Amino acid sequence: MRYAYPCELNSEEGGGFYVVFPDVRGALTNGKDRAEALEMAQDALTIILSSHVENREDIPTPSPLKPGQELVALEPMAAAKLALYNAVREQGISESELARLLDIPESDIHDLLILDYHTHISTVVNALRAIGYSLVVEDFASIHHSQEDTPELSATVR
Repeated sequence: MRYAYPCELNSEEGGGFYVVFPDVRGALTNGKDRAEALEMAQDALTIILSSHVENREDIPTPSPLKPGQELVALEPMAAAKLALYNAVREQGISESELARLLDIPESDIHDLLILDYHTHISTVVNALRAIGYSLVVEDFASIHHSQEDTPELSATVR
């Protein structure tokens, strides 16, 4: 899955912008200008998706970018951890089973899935490999004018 979500930037009456993510209920924020609003959007997205992980909820699938929308990608580590979270859920692997596969204490598995907890990328990559997945990181230009201009992005599990 691509961990980049379309958002809508709307002008506020008193100046600034507010941001709404059509695919992620509750991910709302604002900023004094477009740049700050988009920076805050990434934070809001990470916080809401972290709560999905904490509550063991499904991660919303991003819809295609529509005209007038901006694409907001998660930080690479957060995307990698969401890839692991989704892979574990898809395969029905318990935290204790994942700990056994990785030969680490079960208490460390919780930290491995917390999006804002510092984890070395090799740990996440090794966990994905242990369950038959790999991590692919892609890049893209940050300015898009249409959906056709939008390449693949961030972390994908294959």
